[in-house]
Amino acid sequence: MSQGPSRHLVRRAAEAAPAVPSGWEGRSRGYRRWTAVDEGSGALHTGFAVCVLERDGQVDAHVHSFEETIYVLEGEGVLLTPEGGRLLRAGDYGLVPVGVPHAWRGAGGTVRWAEMQAPGPRDRYGGDTLFVPPLPEAGALPVDVRDPRNRRFGHIEPWHLEVDKQTQELMAVSASMRTALLVYSGITVKMMVDQDLGAQLSTMFMVQYEPGGRAGAHDHPFEETYLILEGQVEATFDGASYLLEAGDLAWAGVGCVHGFHNPGPGRVRWLETQAPQPPARHSYRFVRDWDYLREVLGAEGGG
Repeated sequence: MSQGPSRHLVRRAAEAAPAVPSGWEGRSRGYRRWTAVDEGSGALHTGFAVCVLERDGQVDAHVHSFEETIYVLEGEGVLLTPEGGRLLRAGDYGLVPVGVPHAWRGAGGTVRWAEMQAPGPRDRYGGDTLFVPPLPEAGALPVDVRDPRNRRFGHIEPWHLEVDKQTQELMAVSASMRTALLVYSGITVKMMVDQDLGAQLSTMFMVQYEPGGRAGAHDHPFEETYLILEGQVEATFDGASYLLEAGDLAWAGVGCVHGFHNPGPGRVRWLETQAPQPPARHSYRFVRDWDYLREVLGAEGGG
């Protein structure tokens, strides 16, 4: 059976070459960016990058016509918004809604974060970014997941994906869907950014596969991006096979049939995004289900 056109992208960790983005000269200091997925990749709903800011660096105040979600990979930095400064550390994540002014400041060392943009920025509109007047410099508060006033930020640790550690005392937050863990087929999923945090155009979550964990071939009516954080996973996209390792990144477009398998012996964990947000139903289309129907119809004489 023909696989059809390729609708995926794989970028290796060795390809990462952060550089000052076009248009940011004079608007930033100590700021570099590796754009891994953009409109040149065929993506319509996804812009995905890994950003670096030095300890004394800065990124001037600006706004986007897209939604931006972030996950801090290492170090710590300050994100300024009209609501004040937020000290973001490794494991913190957050949301910057469309049109909200924000800026970055270095703090205590180099900070590196993954950045998801939805829909994807367009070069013909200057990257869909406009610079705005400076934001007030304010003291930066760390993310407090227990504070009910915290509307845009959260924190996740690898052990948050452990089934036996999902107690309210350990999680330090009120039990809710915000702390729920989805477990199936050797796979655990922990939601990070979705409508509950105010996102409208994308989602961000953490995925972990136990040895032997598998997701069969399927596709979606939205785009997905995967940044491998730990371990190795066998992945297929449009019939092509890859071994993805820590630091590698993959993107699957709408209609790209893909699947994953962790052959072991260790776990594999990755950051995943989706854009647009999944529909209420039929967000997964598994090949095996429709192959089964084809067999049933054939057996009934209706094939």
